[in-house]
Amino acid sequence: MLQMEKADTQRVEFGKRIRALRRDKGWTLAQVAERSGLAVSTISKAERGVIALTYDRLAQLANGLGADMAAFFDARGSRFEDGAFAVARKGEFIRQETSNYVYEMLFPELWQKAMTPMMGTLKAHDILDFDEFVRHPGQEFLVVMEGAVTVHLEGRDPVVLQQGDSIYFDSSRGHLCASSGENDARILVVCAGPR
Repeated sequence: MLQMEKADTQRVEFGKRIRALRRDKGWTLAQVAERSGLAVSTISKAERGVIALTYDRLAQLANGLGADMAAFFDARGSRFEDGAFAVARKGEFIRQETSNYVYEMLFPELWQKAMTPMMGTLKAHDILDFDEFVRHPGQEFLVVMEGAVTVHLEGRDPVVLQQGDSIYFDSSRGHLCASSGENDARILVVCAGPR
């Protein structure tokens, strides 16, 4: 029960940051919907903390708002400067949970990164757990840290990855990842924007 309350609180706080970014621009929900390609209802629900957005929807919303995606996770972030470095200790992340994934966003305080690193847990165990393929501009790297994962790439045969295996792909191709075994798999994912 405590975990569910924590997830609810995180969604509400996340929604407040989205609303603040939109209001800072002086834009209506309809204007952001037009710019992002997301439905007004989706943006409204995210702002109210009713739903959590998947990575592809987060990327769309960030693009529509002209904002760095990291700003959704940390309102006090700063630009990653040339020559800089950062360390994330175990447990230092911002959690974003959807029905199929638990994202652990690493380095949310660093904006304008070339890559978006995330660890996560795959709660989905079947392609039927998803409504549609995920796609977003750029490239994606995934390594299985625990368990096994089936990666479904649109138009290709599924690829099964075991602990220690990895895959690199064009993330504009529809893709889905699901745990292959009885237990939820743990993964490390790094997404990079378009070249």
